[in-house]
Amino acid sequence: MREPTSKATTRVTLRINGRAVTVPAGTSVAAALAMTDSFVSRADLSGRPRGPLCGMGVCFECRATIDGVPEVLMCLTPCREDQEVVTDA
Repeated sequence: MREPTSKATTRVTLRINGRAVTVPAGTSVAAALAMTDSFVSRADLSGRPRGPLCGMGVCFECRATIDGVPEVLMCLTPCREDQEVVTDA
């Protein structure tokens, strides 16, 4: 009998700024970004790097374009297979 697959063992691959990232299913896009070499999601008006801060959708520091939709909060967005994420950084 085959054991059921849990979310912890299922993995999805998405692209963040053109780079393939494979993470467990259910991972937020912000957490996937943290698993890359850079945790920077955008730059402020002065050009200083910014990244996710609160992790619960209050600070709006983790905005990115996801699947062509701008200004999506990465901390509230679960990763999906073949998802395209573009940060401003």
